[in-house]
Formats: sequence, structure tokens, C-alpha cells
Amino acid sequence: MSVLGTLTRRVGHHRWFGAAARLLVPADRVVGRLTRGRVVALGLIPSLVITTTGRRSGKPRSNPLLYVPDGDAYVVIGSNWGQTHQPSWATNLLADPVAEVNVKGRRLPVRAEPATGTERDRLWQLLVTEWPAYRTYVQRAGDREIRIFRLVPTGRGAPAGPPSAG
Repeated sequence: MSVLGTLTRRVGHHRWFGAAARLLVPADRVVGRLTRGRVVALGLIPSLVITTTGRRSGKPRSNPLLYVPDGDAYVVIGSNWGQTHQPSWATNLLADPVAEVNVKGRRLPVRAEPATGTERDRLWQLLVTEWPAYRTYVQRAGDREIRIFRLVPTGRGAPAGPPSAG
């Protein structure tokens, strides 16, 4: 891991970091589009771009997200930087679990499976190992349940083996 990546993980739990990162998401989307998904989150953390269908608009909605691999699936979390409301992409997935991810320039159709029970606990451990600030985000979110999804590749283009996390 790079020095900058290590530093990012250290400061990720600070409130100012979440505010600054939210402001950078539009720029991150542009960089992701320009690099066809090969560079997301400035390459500092394992990231993908998820495209969901807007539950009200019916239009495609794309968002960069940190992920951790789990077998051939990708695990993402609706932390919303610890805000008290759910991120739109997570609510969109509950309305329609069919989505697409772009991981390192590779586009894959996926189906979102909300994690519950012991499976959620297991995936939570994977996520906080990658991004320890999620523990802080849970405290900030108040009584909002932070959703965790396992994105399982479907159909053509599904990976034959586990994706790399870097």
C-alpha cells in the first residue's frame, strides 16, 4: 500500500475528511469516466463504479464506491460517510437489485444481495479491515442501519476467479 493510501486510511474517520470526500465525488466520477473505470478514488483504495437504476427516474445512476472482494463477488457498504440518511444508490438497489459495476475498466452485470445476520457480520469484518473509518461512520449515522451488499456477477463477463483488491 502506498504512503498516501495509508495516510488516507488514517484520516478517513475525521468528520472533515467525509465532508471533503463528498465534495470530490463529482471529480472522481469524471476521472472514472475519462479512464473508463481504471482509476477510481485516485487509485488510493480498491474502488469500483456502480451503476444502478434510479428508483424514481428510471435513469442510470453511477457512483464510485470502495469494495472488498469476496470470492467472485464485490462487497460494498452504504455508509454515506456516516450521514444520517441512506445513500441513493443503496435505496436504488433495494428497489431493483440488478446493476452494473466497472472494476478496473471491466464492466460486469451484477445482482445485489443485501447482507443479513452472520453473513453481514462476516462481511463487516472484511470492510473494516479495508477501511477502519466505517466504525466511526456507524456512530455518526445514529440509529440508521448501514446497509451492506454483496454484488454477485451474473451472465456473460462474470469473472472466472476472485478479483484482485488492488
